[in-house]
Amino acid sequence: MSHRLQISVLIPVFNAAPTLPATLDSLLGQRTARAFEIVAIYDGSTDATPQILSNYARRDARVRPTFLAHAGLVAALNAGLARCAGRYVARMDADDLALPERLEKQAAHLDAHPVTGLVASRVVFGGDARRSAGYAAHVAWQNALTTPRELADWRFVDAPVAHPSVMFRRELPAQFGGYRDGPFPEDFELWLRWLERGVQMEKLPENLLVWSDPPTRLSRTDARYAPEAFYRTKADYLARWLAAHNPHHPDILAWGAGRITRQRWKLLTEHGIRIRAFVDIAPSRIGQTIHGIPVLPPLALPPPDQAFVVAGVARRDAHAYILARLREHGYAVGKHAIFMA
Repeated sequence: MSHRLQISVLIPVFNAAPTLPATLDSLLGQRTARAFEIVAIYDGSTDATPQILSNYARRDARVRPTFLAHAGLVAALNAGLARCAGRYVARMDADDLALPERLEKQAAHLDAHPVTGLVASRVVFGGDARRSAGYAAHVAWQNALTTPRELADWRFVDAPVAHPSVMFRRELPAQFGGYRDGPFPEDFELWLRWLERGVQMEKLPENLLVWSDPPTRLSRTDARYAPEAFYRTKADYLARWLAAHNPHHPDILAWGAGRITRQRWKLLTEHGIRIRAFVDIAPSRIGQTIHGIPVLPPLALPPPDQAFVVAGVARRDAHAYILARLREHGYAVGKHAIFMA
């Protein structure tokens, strides 16, 4: 493999015949990047995927498929990482589209910023925004986070980057571990682990990927991507983050005292976190005591040097309200408060 190879594009491929040609064409049609390989890991299929990969490999030597028996996404991703020879690894899925300057712009950013370990981009939502309003809102939320500080401070709400939009330094998996298989979303766990280990992540403000939203998306069909799996993963990493950053550890003020939100608090308290008080806006709960814990209104927040707030309300439209109230009381996200839902 040439020492000039700059980028390896890692694509796990499973039953992707309808979309794979457009994905490969979007990469081979990059206007500026030339020194790249496409590491396509065939994860067993029942459609024409292997024939498509073989045909593209014959036409363009940059397409380098590996044909494996079906073992699942995580196994395919790690097999692909082991075969990537470029300085940087870019992720793609077999139903997404790379916009014409994606690879060059992300590689140039990593070249120019040696302290940055991973760079993502904003993405275009490739689904029906009306029929999939929730996912479209998630994409809009992700696109609003770009700086290393924002990506780190909001990581416990959800994955702060779109997995197929990232490019990272090839040495990171060897240093901090690659994808893990377990009852959790493999990409979210990876970002939390790498951020915990000090990897700096950024996001380019341009749209460089069209992120597809098929009805068979694993996040809709696989239990590893269910809300419970996300919250258990968050609780594990957040508890360690609080131990390192909360000066009042293990005590917190928990914003959100509703029944569903309290179920999420239980996951956190299983790690030894203690709730000193709830904060809530519901008149029926303010002034009450729930399981021995008082419920305070936002106006009763103590000064930020006396408490640390964890906001657990999942509704995105509530985040702006909570953030405004925290700022009114002098709380800064990442210093005096953190959002976990």
